[in-house]
Amino acid sequence: MKESAVKVELGRIHSLRALFLQESNFQVRYNACHERGWTDSYLLTIEGTEVGYGSIKGQEIPNRDTVFEFFVVPPFRKFCSVLFRELLLCSKAAFVECQSNDLLLTAMLYEFARNINADTILFEDHAVTHYALPGAEFRRRHDGDGIFEHTAEPVGDYVVTVSGEVVATGGLMLHYNKPFADLYMEVRPDCRNKGYGSFLLQEVKKESYLAGRVPAARTSIRNTASRATLIKAGLRVCGFMLLGKVETASG
Repeated sequence: MKESAVKVELGRIHSLRALFLQESNFQVRYNACHERGWTDSYLLTIEGTEVGYGSIKGQEIPNRDTVFEFFVVPPFRKFCSVLFRELLLCSKAAFVECQSNDLLLTAMLYEFARNINADTILFEDHAVTHYALPGAEFRRRHDGDGIFEHTAEPVGDYVVTVSGEVVATGGLMLHYNKPFADLYMEVRPDCRNKGYGSFLLQEVKKESYLAGRVPAARTSIRNTASRATLIKAGLRVCGFMLLGKVETASG
């Protein structure tokens, strides 16, 4: 059997990647890397038949050293290991990074990499909440709003106000694979642990659905406060970002 991995233009893998996205049905954290030109694409073939693709990005852009997408059409998945080994040999990738809810690439990660660790938790929507905080108002941000200094997230398009003062901002990022949107928020330091973050996310989730997007989110594995806020707003853990160093591609 002759398998190969050949570097190609991004357009050559579009139809295969559409199958990957349809099968996955989750927010892909690094989706925008493709359109931003930060990836190398490899077409995977067996005896000349195109059966899948692999995508390589950099841990430090522009170096392309990390496999972050790998897809093989179902009838040829028994050849995944040999195809992945060929991808590693041709791309010279030194790392594998994947979402644990991407079962195929996660299997390759544990087969070919070592020193695997997680740094980010991924969330999906799970439940509708109905929080109402006395005196708190959710609305779009106005140009004249006095916004507190943000240290972690950008100033969002939506705010929560109390007595006319902005106590939290948030929004949704739309550069992920459709129909998903990534939610974010930040609460003024002196107003934390009072429910404003969860209330804000609850309302931003509504705005996301009204915009035709499915809400999702992510946070650092060490940010326990953010994790609690997301869960309280009706989201749930659906995976982790995993990174491992390739042990060997030979053999």
